[in-house]
Amino acid sequence: MGLSQQKRRLIGRLRLRKSRKTEGLVLVEGVRAVQEALDAEADVRFVVTSEKIECTTAGVDLAEFISRRSLDVTSVTAKELGVLADTKNPQGVLMVCKERGMDLRDILQSGGRYLVLDSVQDPGNVGTLIRAAVAFAVDGVITLDGTADTWGPKAVRASVGTVFRLAIAHAGAREAVRAITEAGIPLWVADPEAPNLSERPDNKGFALVVANEGVGPRQAVLDAAEHSVGIPISGQVDSLNVAVAGSILLYELTKA
Repeated sequence: MGLSQQKRRLIGRLRLRKSRKTEGLVLVEGVRAVQEALDAEADVRFVVTSEKIECTTAGVDLAEFISRRSLDVTSVTAKELGVLADTKNPQGVLMVCKERGMDLRDILQSGGRYLVLDSVQDPGNVGTLIRAAVAFAVDGVITLDGTADTWGPKAVRASVGTVFRLAIAHAGAREAVRAITEAGIPLWVADPEAPNLSERPDNKGFALVVANEGVGPRQAVLDAAEHSVGIPISGQVDSLNVAVAGSILLYELTKA
């Protein structure tokens, strides 16, 4: 039996942010992203595969891993999966699973380390920053209004599925600043004009804010910031991509 029309329509809806929020579901594509989500024990609704999953060793291993679990799996042709997928060249697997949304105050803890995304609009940058946050053992990511959906297909792919390993919450800027301040966590703001890092976060932790390159952090964030930090670069470029800058600063703030 092939894939039902109900599932086909659902996959189509999950490309749209509004529909994702209504359904509370996420579309995960690609061998590595699906494997990462499964390793993180994502709540899977169903999986769709095609023969292309057998084209790589990692794909073969994933197919075997999936077959050993009690998952709802449907096989379709590569052409059919190409129609369903959000990518131009799908790798032979996509998965629908439950979004892991969390409340802001549930993820904040005294002494925690957080990444705050302020109007980071490109989902590829959002996913890359989430992956960096996982790599540097950050406790959670907070997204402010104007930031691309962390659960959108492109952001999930850019995170290579690591989005399922992290506590993520969305909030308005003033709400987030208030909650972070009340938790006793100092705000650090990435600013190209600021001096490079000269001191380390103490046991109070940190909430590092990175923002849209063109606009910069909003005023409510700047007003509450305890520290501004920049990255020394040569005069041949004006600034770094937000995902690159955020990753460098997370490394600097978390290294021993």
